[in-house]
Amino acid sequence: MDLGLKGRNAVVLGGTRGIGRAIADTLAGEGAGVAVCARNADQVAGSVAELQAMGVKATGASVDITDATALKSWIADVARQLGSVDMLFSNAGAMAQGGDPASWEQNFRLDVLGAVNAFEAARPSLEASGEKTGDAAFIIISSISAAQADSASSYGPIKAALIHMAKGLARQYAGKKIRVNVVSPGTVYFRGGIWNMVEQNMPKRYQDALARNPTGRMATPQEIANAAVFLASPASSFTTGSNLVVDGAISNRVNF
Repeated sequence: MDLGLKGRNAVVLGGTRGIGRAIADTLAGEGAGVAVCARNADQVAGSVAELQAMGVKATGASVDITDATALKSWIADVARQLGSVDMLFSNAGAMAQGGDPASWEQNFRLDVLGAVNAFEAARPSLEASGEKTGDAAFIIISSISAAQADSASSYGPIKAALIHMAKGLARQYAGKKIRVNVVSPGTVYFRGGIWNMVEQNMPKRYQDALARNPTGRMATPQEIANAAVFLASPASSFTTGSNLVVDGAISNRVNF
């Protein structure tokens, strides 16, 4: 299926590993230019080289997403380098699980303010893209943890805040042809990721997590990326303000 992304350009926060890297690869496979950022400069350089080898424009930088000035400056540079920012993916997350003030602050600064600052920096380019093509997109990766709680962890409420923010932005910027949607994954497994570390260090917890999912497995990053890229594409041009749960039915919530 041609998603209509050839010639468009995207920014992917946290685009060198896991879901973010799968999003970047999927975009490149559809012919879109891609800019990725992460803290590890070597991973950024390697990712950019591999994306360029796929025959698309690609760039990247080592960026601390909690540094608003650095993040905004980089996104402005990307718009100049690639010529446009038609899609923005906010994928980076602090993953702090505690309920202590430090965990709350860590999650808020990276997940929420990172998304807020990235959108603010990309907004002029997204508005220009919306005016030119009739369709620009901001996609936020949240979590099914936003809808369930076993303890007073900061992680779930922070992810819930992103979903609420996305709905407001979707309504606010619909007239500017900017669509805003959320993908909320369940458990996602990849080498070097959280659940891979749990598997190695807490095997019982890992097996318990597998047992909770009716599918008997965890998602791959590619399965989440497929949903995110589709939502960002013109193939999904009337979808905005939505929260797409991609969790293999690990949750028992009903989405009305």
